[in-house]
Amino acid sequence: MRGAPGLRPVCTLTVGLSSIRELGQGRAGKRRIIPIVGGRVEGPELNGTILGVGADWQTVYDNGCAWLDARYAFETPDGALIEVLNQGYRHGPPDVLAKLAEGQPVDPADYYMRTSARLETGDPRYDWVNRTLFVGTGARLPSAVEIALFAID
Repeated sequence: MRGAPGLRPVCTLTVGLSSIRELGQGRAGKRRIIPIVGGRVEGPELNGTILGVGADWQTVYDNGCAWLDARYAFETPDGALIEVLNQGYRHGPPDVLAKLAEGQPVDPADYYMRTSARLETGDPRYDWVNRTLFVGTGARLPSAVEIALFAID
């Protein structure tokens, strides 16, 4: 058996968010859309500006667990466009989730927010993102989400 894969820090995505748009109760849970309005990408392997396009289409289950399903894009300083599809879960104790919902600051260690990301580009300078698996750890801020993204080696 081979050893466990390593994780290589790639960047931190600070994704600016607009107000939550509540869709109401769907088949699987409470549905909502959170528009993505910009942000930044900073790190040892990727940098850029998050474009004001995209959204996080969430499903919040009765137990408070949220399925995160975000799609957006960023532009690197040298002009490449990279699409991000980021999916995962956020859950925690009810009192912590209530504070997050109210926009209060909460230590990310008090809840679970993990994602898997797929990046895609047609720019040959960044072709490596098309064939790399990524995972992330997240934090919900009052008007943004911060995702530390790691490549799986």
